[in-house]
Amino acid sequence: MDNPAPAYSRRDHADLDDGGIVASIGVAKSDWPAPDLSILQASRRPAVPMPTGLFGPALPLLEAIAQGTATPLDYPAAAFLATCASLIGGKRRVRPYATSNWAEPPILWIGIVGDPSSRKSPPIDEVLEPLRAIERDGADLHKSAMHSWKEAERRAKAVRDDWEKRLGDAVKKGAATMPAMPAAAHEPDEPTRRRTLVMDATPESIGAILAGNPQGTLLARDELAGWLQSFERYSPGGREQWLEAYGGRSFVIDRKGAKGPLAVPFNGVSVLGGIQPAKMAECLLAFPDDGLVARFLWIWPDKLKFARPRQCADHSALESAYRRLEALEWGRNGDGQPVAIPLPLSASAADLFEAWQADNAEFDDDASGLLKSFVGKMDGALLRIALTSELARWAMSGGPEPREISLETIEAAAEWIDSYAKPMAERVYGDAALPAAERDAAMLARYIVKKGLRAFNKRELKRSPHKTALPSLRNAKAMDAALEVLEDGGLVRASGKRDGDGPGRASGDYTVNPALHRAAQ
Repeated sequence: MDNPAPAYSRRDHADLDDGGIVASIGVAKSDWPAPDLSILQASRRPAVPMPTGLFGPALPLLEAIAQGTATPLDYPAAAFLATCASLIGGKRRVRPYATSNWAEPPILWIGIVGDPSSRKSPPIDEVLEPLRAIERDGADLHKSAMHSWKEAERRAKAVRDDWEKRLGDAVKKGAATMPAMPAAAHEPDEPTRRRTLVMDATPESIGAILAGNPQGTLLARDELAGWLQSFERYSPGGREQWLEAYGGRSFVIDRKGAKGPLAVPFNGVSVLGGIQPAKMAECLLAFPDDGLVARFLWIWPDKLKFARPRQCADHSALESAYRRLEALEWGRNGDGQPVAIPLPLSASAADLFEAWQADNAEFDDDASGLLKSFVGKMDGALLRIALTSELARWAMSGGPEPREISLETIEAAAEWIDSYAKPMAERVYGDAALPAAERDAAMLARYIVKKGLRAFNKRELKRSPHKTALPSLRNAKAMDAALEVLEDGGLVRASGKRDGDGPGRASGDYTVNPALHRAAQ
């Protein structure tokens, strides 16, 4: 059993008050080496500001949501993009070149990175709330439709029973002709409920949802880690099915015990979810690079200091825009079946996109690993973002529906990819690829600076209230490895004391290099 931390005397150490974990350690402050401050960032790329050109008339509303939740604009803006993309869904595609059949659907996968204390959930909830209103309307309509369907089903059964009786009589009598089954005897198709939003779904259940929602849906997860690690939990091939759900193509699912295969006309799911930095390595690097992780656009701004809200965002404007996107009409093929309407790029937009593709390919040649896979998918991502932005602008402002993607929108999408998406991917992949000890050491060093710790006991750090901020350091080996990195970098130093008066184990007391706090000021 752990011995209690050494007693703390406020009289002897009046300048130290670190949540009950400061130890009274008599170590001279003049013999410290210069600290290796690079450990604080652990080679983490700095966050970059999000360009705002994509959002047009929605920008003031998104800024109000960000201000009202004391969070960066990045969070509500990213949620807005994913939500709009999901509502457009299978009804529109973007076709960059008239001389090619290449077309992209507006399916976006967005991962929002932040510590548990980063307040990333409130702005996402605000952006999703109007979508939930549409979902509730769909539930009410479905309830009414189910009532009518049950009545029609009973009528069809009565007609079928009568026909079967007449058929049986004809067979018994050896009639030359048998009565044909009336059209009214066929069971009506069961109505499907509009699902604008799903929170959790197995591969099989998402297939059933998409079969009844041909324009697609949005999967919103508060924690992406569980989703990324669950693909093979229910059935083999789950990861491959989700890869297909990014492409928006038709899909057929064979199910055991079913009457027949399940046809999905538009296998398209936009994804929005959060993930903690401490969980990125196990989720992003634990599987072979099959392109699934590289499909995500990563959002990882620095946390803002809390500020009291000064205004409420106008959710009614957001809901009106969502309903306009939800009401987009399908195109029709020669057989009258619903199909996506392709939007071309304007001539100048196509020229710009062509030049951008060439530059992006050069960046791809210099990249490696996950980043190379990510950059290679940015051609399609840029088009998807541009299509979403073009229609979101229209949905917010009204007027005639756009029939092409403008040069302005392609410019904004290219800026967003180059100035934001790529740097954020470098930030995420670089952090995830670090050795665990270096990643944990950086987390611990930042916590020491944040709390102003001058001294601490390592066993106390694994207890409340500190353990929630240091989740990966609850294991003794992980804690020791992180402290070794900090000691090697001259950021902390063990006291050398032992528990008790005899030759017991080390007390676990550490002092912090004062230069660390001076440098952080």
